[in-house]
Amino acid sequence: MTKILAVDDSASMRQMVAFTLKGAGFDVVEAQDGKQALSAAQGQKFDLVLSDVNMPVMGGIELVSKLRELPNYKFIPILMLTTESAGDKKMEGKKAGATGWIVKPFNPDQLLATIRKVLG
Repeated sequence: MTKILAVDDSASMRQMVAFTLKGAGFDVVEAQDGKQALSAAQGQKFDLVLSDVNMPVMGGIELVSKLRELPNYKFIPILMLTTESAGDKKMEGKKAGATGWIVKPFNPDQLLATIRKVLG
């Protein structure tokens, strides 16, 4: 089963994402910030990471950079799911190693289509 790490500081957003992904047959682990997500990623391997950008403790861009330093996460798709839609923020994410960018609020069908596309 495909394992996805869903990272967001909003409990309601994590629940919506997890509900959507679990309903589509994915195994979902949730983290409330980048630090918690990095710790989870160091303990197990995920097939995809879906992360918010603006979070306390460790934000999504820093999380992407740190994940890309780990051998197991050099080529794992990392999607940003965020309210940030500014071009400079997207460039910052791309430079850090983000695979794609989805702007909230998300459409469940679009989210699943994007995830399936990047998973190949």
